[in-house]
Amino acid sequence: MGNLGIVLLFILGVAVIIKGGDWFVESAVWMAKVTGVPNVLIGATVVSVATTLPELLVSSIATYQQYYDVAIGNVVGSMVCNTGLILGLTAVLAPIKLQPVNFAIKGNFMVLCGIVLLFLSKDTIITSGEGNILILLFLVYIIINIIEFKSSGRQQVIEDVSSNKDSDDIKTNVIKFILGAAFIVLGARLLVNNGVAIAEIIGVPEQIISLTLIALGTSLPELTTAISSVIKRHEGISVGNILGANILDIVMVLGVSSKIGDSGMVISYQNVMLGANIYNIPQALYLDIPVALLMMMVLVYGGMFKGRIGRPVGFTILAMYIMYMGILAKLFI
Repeated sequence: MGNLGIVLLFILGVAVIIKGGDWFVESAVWMAKVTGVPNVLIGATVVSVATTLPELLVSSIATYQQYYDVAIGNVVGSMVCNTGLILGLTAVLAPIKLQPVNFAIKGNFMVLCGIVLLFLSKDTIITSGEGNILILLFLVYIIINIIEFKSSGRQQVIEDVSSNKDSDDIKTNVIKFILGAAFIVLGARLLVNNGVAIAEIIGVPEQIISLTLIALGTSLPELTTAISSVIKRHEGISVGNILGANILDIVMVLGVSSKIGDSGMVISYQNVMLGANIYNIPQALYLDIPVALLMMMVLVYGGMFKGRIGRPVGFTILAMYIMYMGILAKLFI
């Protein structure tokens, strides 16, 4: 297959995984409602988990195929993209008002998860046993969501869907559920396999492709939500969506993926050029995860200090994102 074909298949994977995600979320919420699952549980579990399925499938498949750099890079790259590009750009376009208590709780929990990830990565491997810690944090996050939804009296975080149980409605949503799941799996495979092929073609480490192209592809739903929120002047919606996505990327995606690898998820060493010298370092440990954590801390504590995510914070994290992309380009291209 030619290089153009590989690029086209990668783009097709992005499109397929986004459409599959839309269908899966819509049908999963419908099924939860018609089976009598309380709205509080739908919002706190079904929606939040379903919207992170693209990242989960990409990292799980990559781990199974022993592309650990892709698996970890997809998660860390998604967090960097979500925080720096999406929220940074959103805040620059329109300062974001916050619900102080909810933002403080979820923001600090996100930072805590980032610190735990950095600690677990210090020996350059996230073992299956360490994955249990992340899964435990996932359960804590679900409980936090349930308490938040109950205390705020919120019904759902997305529009209600019809709860009619007529045969046509059932058939449509069952088909959407099956096709959505199939599209996510297919799209994830296309992203992983062709992302690795693109890395080989242009001669950069797989981790760079996963931190940039693959991460951006799996973060497109969040970007679409953010743009829509700005247009409708509901910028605050994107904040909760991004905080939740970052938390789930760490605790659910890495927690589950660590169970798939034979010996967990291995953080590989990369040759990086600094000046005239080449150093072999675990890039995710010394660069990627610290950058993601620093960006999240600027976002959370800047927002808590001002009571909103204003343009200064937006410019700062967006500039950090651009500088990080520049560092990757300088080190490896």
